[in-house]
Amino acid sequence: MLSIIAVMVENRAGVLSRVSNLFARRGFNISSLAVGETQNPEISRITLSLDVSAEELAQMVKQLYKLPDVLIVRNLTHERYCAREFVFFKVSCVASQRGEVINLINIFRGHIVDVSADSLTFEVSGAEEKIAALQQLLNEYGILELVRTGQIAIERGSSSFSAPLKEDSHTEEVSE
Repeated sequence: MLSIIAVMVENRAGVLSRVSNLFARRGFNISSLAVGETQNPEISRITLSLDVSAEELAQMVKQLYKLPDVLIVRNLTHERYCAREFVFFKVSCVASQRGEVINLINIFRGHIVDVSADSLTFEVSGAEEKIAALQQLLNEYGILELVRTGQIAIERGSSSFSAPLKEDSHTEEVSE
């Protein structure tokens, strides 16, 4: 089952490496990983997507809490959440095709960031399905390069997921 996990960690060198190594040592492949500072620059949020069973996920959460820099772990899989991914596409595009490609970009609410004589570079964000559909359509033109951020996710509604930076502040907020 594809699971989305959000992990609040102290913003220190090596923390991401320790978290990702935890999954690698147990043979789990991380499908998507995104990390960045939160509103508190001392705390970062890691969003992971991985294909694991419920039992494996429960075990991984316990292991994450054993890492010294992990503050809070939340399983968003069964919550109401919004998830998006950001992607840059560079597509082969001669002048005669440019109108068709621009129409596709507009349909998918993308934004052009660079144009050259034989290529077009643009950005788009959205759900994984939207990105996959656009990628399939662009294959016809020839995708020269593709760069994606990995999925980020946030719970819907007024509930928030934030952690104060305190020593030994491991607050268990795991949703099953």
